[in-house]
Amino acid sequence: MPDLSWLYDLVGRALPLECMQQRFMQQALIALVLLAPMTASLGVQVVNFRMAFFSDAISHSAFAGIALGLILSLDAHLAMAGFAALVGLGIVAVGRRTTLSMDAVIGVFFSAAIAFGLAIIKREPGLSRDIQKYLFGDILTITDAEIVSLAGMLLVLMVFEAVGYNRMLYVALNPALAAAHRIRSRIYQYIFAGLLSVVAIFSVWTVGVFLVTAMLIVPAAAGRNFARSAGGMFWWALAIAVSSAIAGLLISAQPWARTATGATVVLCATVWFIVSMLPRLWRKG
Repeated sequence: MPDLSWLYDLVGRALPLECMQQRFMQQALIALVLLAPMTASLGVQVVNFRMAFFSDAISHSAFAGIALGLILSLDAHLAMAGFAALVGLGIVAVGRRTTLSMDAVIGVFFSAAIAFGLAIIKREPGLSRDIQKYLFGDILTITDAEIVSLAGMLLVLMVFEAVGYNRMLYVALNPALAAAHRIRSRIYQYIFAGLLSVVAIFSVWTVGVFLVTAMLIVPAAAGRNFARSAGGMFWWALAIAVSSAIAGLLISAQPWARTATGATVVLCATVWFIVSMLPRLWRKG
């Protein structure tokens, strides 16, 4: 495991606030700054693909992932990420091979994952107490190993976006045009589903099951309102997500606030969305 103390010291000097001199706050800030670009960039494609329900299904599969980890004696984080990836890839695979709407396919997987998780949790009464940290998230308990995992995941995702962002945009807007340009939409959809699934589970650790979809959707939606191009939407979403993550962490640490960090991050992003809507509301008024 690499020594990250130099990075924590850098954060403490860059933000000379009392709350940011604590190691767990420095770890939380770094984790949020790594996670925010991932949720923002994938959120752009979630909005373009109209897949908000998909991300909701993936986040709720955390219940089943934890249950699977219990059965197989696996680490809860690894079990959640692996199970979420299987659910995401399964949704895409079944959706491509059936005449059902994608919403219907997602609904089936969503229901099955929650039912499986709840059945196991009900069977193991002691587990229900531990499940609350996954419902609400706790970025303040993140470890060095998880930060390194986030950094690796961010690198993989940025490579994918650099190669596939325009191709994914073609697939989202006009599949026939994508096929005409010889874009292998199936491969990109599978990769996207797998990445989204893993990032959604990372987000569960941070903001909890209930707010994962908000982490993906709100910055992207605000970015679309601000931007004048598809590329502009991407960069606006990144800026909004990162600024909301930093502001949310700092606000939640203040004695006058004492709010949940994940919820405060989402609220900061929501403020951005409201600001992005003001010009439209003004013109219509």
